[in-house]
Amino acid sequence: MMSEHDENGSAERPQDAAQAVENGEAAGEEQPSGQGQASTAAGDGDGQSNGQSNGPGGDGPAAAEASTRSGAGDDAGLRERHLRLAAEFDNYRKRVERERGESWVRAQAQLLERLLEPLDDLARVADFDPATTPAGALHEGCEMVEKKFLRAMEAAGMEEVEAAGRPFDPTIHEALTTVPAESAEEDNMVAQVYQKGYRLKGVLLRPARVVVKKHQG
Repeated sequence: MMSEHDENGSAERPQDAAQAVENGEAAGEEQPSGQGQASTAAGDGDGQSNGQSNGPGGDGPAAAEASTRSGAGDDAGLRERHLRLAAEFDNYRKRVERERGESWVRAQAQLLERLLEPLDDLARVADFDPATTPAGALHEGCEMVEKKFLRAMEAAGMEEVEAAGRPFDPTIHEALTTVPAESAEEDNMVAQVYQKGYRLKGVLLRPARVVVKKHQG
């Protein structure tokens, strides 16, 4: 026979079980709400991640296009500068050639101007009548004309090549023939000048054509 205490305990246990079931159902209903919040947070995180990753990607083509335009502009600038420098150099080269040609013409004109006066004197000597003009006067007139020519050429920088009585020098002398030398000391000395040689400001215009002594020892 059950006591009053046992009956009360039995009555309380079903009530505790029912309350436990209700608490479990409440916990079960609250759990999906937590999962939804977690899912929403994850979705927001993915959205932010996608937004961050798409941001630079969206700027990529524009940056590449800007870089391409900048490179093309640099190439065009370099090409234009190259063409401008080439044109300036071509103009400089033409100007130098023109000035060099003009300088050469001026130098020739100055030389010819110096030769005009002795040329006039030579023409007057040629007009002398050989039948009535003494030979001495003709000879003197020719010598005067020669001296004037030499002075004009010396003023232009020309000088005569030394030859007579000097050792033969193949750089400024041209040997036409040889003659016997009386002693060994005279060997290879210039005996006679057949045609004078000249330099112009140190540059050989024409070698002196000479006869050279050779010792037969």
